[in-house]
Amino acid sequence: MTRLVAAISGGVDSAVATARLVGAGHDVTAVHLVLRDGADAASQDARRVAEAVGVPFEVWDLRDEFQRLVLDDFTSAYAAGLTPNPCLMCNRTIKFGALLDRALERGFDGVATGHYARVGVPAGGTVGTVPIVPSLGTVGTVPNAPAAPAVVLLRAADAGKDQSYVLSVLTQRQLRHIWLPLGNSTKDEVRAQARAMALPVAENPESMDLCFIPDGDTSGWLRERLGARPGTVVDADGTVLGTHDGAYRFTIGQRKGLNLRRPAADGEPRFVLSVDAPAGRVVVGPREKLAVAELRCGPAVWTSGEAPAGPVTVRVQVRAHGGEHDAVVTPQDDGTVTVALPSPIIGVAPGQTAAFYDGATVVGSAVIRQTLPAEAARPDTET
Repeated sequence: MTRLVAAISGGVDSAVATARLVGAGHDVTAVHLVLRDGADAASQDARRVAEAVGVPFEVWDLRDEFQRLVLDDFTSAYAAGLTPNPCLMCNRTIKFGALLDRALERGFDGVATGHYARVGVPAGGTVGTVPIVPSLGTVGTVPNAPAAPAVVLLRAADAGKDQSYVLSVLTQRQLRHIWLPLGNSTKDEVRAQARAMALPVAENPESMDLCFIPDGDTSGWLRERLGARPGTVVDADGTVLGTHDGAYRFTIGQRKGLNLRRPAADGEPRFVLSVDAPAGRVVVGPREKLAVAELRCGPAVWTSGEAPAGPVTVRVQVRAHGGEHDAVVTPQDDGTVTVALPSPIIGVAPGQTAAFYDGATVVGSAVIRQTLPAEAARPDTET
């Protein structure tokens, strides 16, 4: 019998994931993570779910780890003029980092969550072009047995709920110890099962994008921690168009909230083109200046555990809910990668993560460190 920790948030997705694991015959312990102060209601909901499905319930306090590995990283990235995605960092270092490590230390076989994505083992042949054997996780290691095939991470069956992007930072070791029971389901199916089982969180609303900023005011949250850092908003020629109280309030591609003193000569809207946080300078300009033809990223995480031997043609996604774009990824000797974009894309910011796909299969990911503009190229329509 497989012993699993089910990370249970108090929402409907993790509740149904836990119920499915129990129904499949696994030995499940529900664990609610305390990541910040003032989340008592979620903890109570999680406890009620555990009682409803009949599994032990524990609360693990990871506030210190979350502060150090996620919140401090998020704050320092914005202070440096970057645009990070803290959900990826949380998945890599907390849910499938600190939580997984503690679970394995206590003798559990792995961790399960309510993410909409799939893990599996290829039935044979080349990953990405052959049927995948779906699984909730992977079997344990048998001494002296042949090496197990690499576990692959795939998009969810429900494209509208797919969360493989925020899991693209996971390593092969982590993927071998995760169970994702919702990967083949739609949200409607999950909600219907929660109602049929009379789970106490069946009607709970969708979770927020940033759990640690419940009111959605990211600028205000950063201002409390970074304070006022006055600077200027300028055009490409250096002409001052306005002022600001913190470059961390801006991200590349932003159009609203620029507070410009004068309109553009052609009357067209202007967008943030670059953020120089140390100098407090935010450069704005026309939309076409946002077109990017190459990304320099790294170091890369390859989900198989091995970097490709040379350039590979993939599809790249640079936002959690963004579209895919054709790309050629070339590994470098230092572990970084360059990503060439045959059709430039709009408004990519350093600090974002580029996830690489072969069909539905996640190949790897890397944090974007630098973007190279495509002045004369025709950009795609993503904003």
